[in-house]
Amino acid sequence: MSSAAPRTTGHLPVGPDRLWSVEEHLEDILATVRPLEPIELNLLDAQGCVLVEDVTVPVSLPPFDNSSMDGYAVRVADVAGASEEFPAVLEVVGDVAAGQADPPPVGPGQAARIMTGAPLPPGAETVVPVEWTNGGLGEGPVSGMRARAQAPEGAEGQVRVYRPAEARAHVRAKGGDVKAGDRALAAGTVLGPPQIALLAAIGRGTVRVHPRPRVVVLSTGSELVQPDEELGSGQIYDSNSFALTAAARDAGAIAYRVGAVADDAETLRDTIEDQLVRADLMVTTGGVSVGAYDVVKEALAHVGDEDEPGGGVEFRKLAMQPGKPQGFGLVGPDHIPLLALPGNPVSSYVSFELFVRPAIRALMGLEDVHRPTTRATLTADKPLTSPKGRRQFLRGSYADGAVTPVGGAGSHLVAALAHADALIVVPEETESVEPGAEVEVVLLG
Repeated sequence: MSSAAPRTTGHLPVGPDRLWSVEEHLEDILATVRPLEPIELNLLDAQGCVLVEDVTVPVSLPPFDNSSMDGYAVRVADVAGASEEFPAVLEVVGDVAAGQADPPPVGPGQAARIMTGAPLPPGAETVVPVEWTNGGLGEGPVSGMRARAQAPEGAEGQVRVYRPAEARAHVRAKGGDVKAGDRALAAGTVLGPPQIALLAAIGRGTVRVHPRPRVVVLSTGSELVQPDEELGSGQIYDSNSFALTAAARDAGAIAYRVGAVADDAETLRDTIEDQLVRADLMVTTGGVSVGAYDVVKEALAHVGDEDEPGGGVEFRKLAMQPGKPQGFGLVGPDHIPLLALPGNPVSSYVSFELFVRPAIRALMGLEDVHRPTTRATLTADKPLTSPKGRRQFLRGSYADGAVTPVGGAGSHLVAALAHADALIVVPEETESVEPGAEVEVVLLG
C-alpha cells in the first residue's frame, strides 16, 4: 500500500549547514505524505478511520411509525374527554410487540396493547401511556405494564383510559430521524461510536475509508534496557519507544514497538528493512546527532532505494529547542516515509507532536492534522529565557486561560513531561518572556 509520493523540497535550498525552520521541515513532510489508499472495512474495523465518500440513507429511520411508550394504541376520538371520573372504556383487540409483522387493526371503540418500539397498528392514531390506564386489569390507574405471562387478561377484555391524547402523541414517525435518500455522513467524517451506530442502524455493514496507518517505532542505543530487566553500569531504561508508540496510537495509528537496537549500523539497517513490510510510516529515535556512535545516519544512508528519485533520508538542523537534529525521507521500494527523531526523551516527544503526529493524521486523510493552539497568560516566578534564533517549546500546565511552566528546559526531564498537558511556544526572535505576558500554547490533551 503506497502512502507517499516521490518527494521534493521544491524551492528550499538544501545542504549540511542549512538551518531549517519548524514550518519548512513540517511543510516538506506534509507535501510528501499522502492519505493511504481507501479500502472497504467492516464497521468495527473502521472505528477511528475517515470516510472517503458520502453515505446515503437507503431506508428511513425509523422505517415505520412506532410507539415511544408502553401503553395502548387507540383512535383520538375514542379517548376525547376521558378522565378518572369518566374514563373511556375500550375493547382490547390484542398485543403489538416490537418486531411484530402483522399487528391487529384498531377500529372504533377498540385499543391494542402496544410495547415501546412496536409498529403503530392500522387504524390507530395515537398512543396513551399505560400509566394513564388501568392496564386492562379492572382496577385503578397502574404504574406499569405487567408481563403477559403474569397477567394475560391485560391483552384482552376491556381497558379504562383516564386521560385524552392528541393525534400522534407518543408516536415516533417514520423517517423522523433520517429519511431515505438523506446524506447520513459526509466524506471526511471520522468514525466514532455514534457514527458507527448510525451506519449500523441504516443497514450498512461495511464502509470505504482511509485505513489507520501502521506505524513502526524503533529506538536506538546500546545503553538502552527494557523495563523489568536489571540495569547494568551506564545503562538506562528505554522509555522513548514506549512513549512514541503510545503517542502514535493516541494519534489514531496502529503502532508497533520494536525493542531497542544497539549502536551498530548493519544491525539497525537490517532491522529497518525487516520492519518495512508492516509499515506505512517508520519512526526512529536516537542516533541523529553528530556523535561518533550516532549510527542512524550511517545506517539510513544505505536503506533501500536512495538512488531512485525521491528516495533516501536527509538529516537536518532545525531552528528549535529541543529537537534541533531531525531526519526525514523515504525508504524501501515502496517509498515508506521515515522520520528520525533525537534520542533525548523530551526532544523525542516534542518532535513527535510537531512532526510525526501531523504525518499520521495526513496518512489518515484528515484535513486538520494539528494539535489545537490557544493564547494564554504566563504564570511563572521569573522570566522565561530562550536562545536567540531558536523556537523553544517548554512543557507547561494549562488551565483557565493561564499556563505554568513544568520542570526546566532540559531535554532529559521525563518526570516533568509526565505532568505537562501543553507546550509553551517562545518565538525565535524572543529571548525573554515576563510573567503575565501572553504566549502561544499548544494543547496536548
